[in-house]
Amino acid sequence: MRSNILTAIDIGSGGVKGLVGEKNQNGIEVLALAQGSCLGIRNGEVVSPEQVRQSILQVKDDLSKSAGIKIREAVFNIGGTHLFSVHSQGLVSVARADRTITKEDINRVLKEAEVINLQSNKEVLEVFPKGFIVDGETGIKDPLNLKGIRLEAEVLLACVFSPVLTNLEKAINLSGLNYSDIFITPLAVSSAVLSQEQKELGVLVLDIGFSVTSLAVFDKGELIDFAVLPLGSSHITNDLAIGLRTEIQVAESIKQEFGTLKLGAKKSSVDTIKITEKDIECSKTFLKNVIESRVNEIFFEAQKMLKKMIGQNQLPCGLVLTGGGSLLPGIVDFAKQKCKLPCRLGEIRAVKGIEDPKFTTAAGLLALSFSNLENGTGEKNHQGNFGKKIKRVFKAFLP
Repeated sequence: MRSNILTAIDIGSGGVKGLVGEKNQNGIEVLALAQGSCLGIRNGEVVSPEQVRQSILQVKDDLSKSAGIKIREAVFNIGGTHLFSVHSQGLVSVARADRTITKEDINRVLKEAEVINLQSNKEVLEVFPKGFIVDGETGIKDPLNLKGIRLEAEVLLACVFSPVLTNLEKAINLSGLNYSDIFITPLAVSSAVLSQEQKELGVLVLDIGFSVTSLAVFDKGELIDFAVLPLGSSHITNDLAIGLRTEIQVAESIKQEFGTLKLGAKKSSVDTIKITEKDIECSKTFLKNVIESRVNEIFFEAQKMLKKMIGQNQLPCGLVLTGGGSLLPGIVDFAKQKCKLPCRLGEIRAVKGIEDPKFTTAAGLLALSFSNLENGTGEKNHQGNFGKKIKRVFKAFLP
């Protein structure tokens, strides 16, 4: 496949979604999109590689037909509640006699920061530099060619539960595809919907997915922290299915057709929802209360996590909502009221020709992969040694 055409496949609990994108002078444009159901994923984690393989193959075939190309490799994401972050620091002495800091020094200090004590079944997946310190001077983003004796790095480590990583590897291998790169889902989502200005000023991205909600905080242009919560839009559907004593599919259709979070909506003369063929009857008030209760829990847990991440610091650009769960009418005003932050729906900025928030992660994967190729950090991570090969350092000194 030509380097200006890449394929991204998002593996999530709500299904597998794929995009084929082409990079030209106008940006990244979508050539094909596809999605399929998936039964082998729980809470964003691959639990049945064989079932996930079938979904990957289905999406790959659909993309190949639509784009008119043969797909041999793709960029993938890894998400789920097993992902966690660790803050770390590294310290090295500058190697050159004239005390000029080189790329080798930067790589060494980042590698040093990666050395932490983890349980045997967990490992470091990605390293995100947050800032450098040269001879005690803090707040340095790019230390390359500066002079100093001692170089320190403050980093955020993205860590993973190794068995989940192994299952993802197996699913990709079984599908016959090569993987050109792997990114954590919170980073991919952020890359799709955020501008550089928002990252500089401070912003929170909340991606309400099928069974998990991921959040990522950016400030001064860097990823400050991320987390994945075991709550998503499917929990709303499950609550409705239990409350209405009906099938999941029926509850989902009721949520999509009648669900709302609009504040202060005018009362209708008819407050009853009737699904005659399913012998279901409920009030709109009941439906709204069920949805509000679960969405309120999502925002409450997100606020608690945000407070741990940034304390009392402010985020001038507020909250950006995305993911399938962000499609609920009235969710922006609801979020403003609950989180006390400016809020808006995220628009996919990174890729042209795609607006459905369900494809946000796939769009971000394309943007990240093209960016790596442009910066010369793209890796051809083919089969084998998966855990070692996808450890990438996002070098702060690259343009």
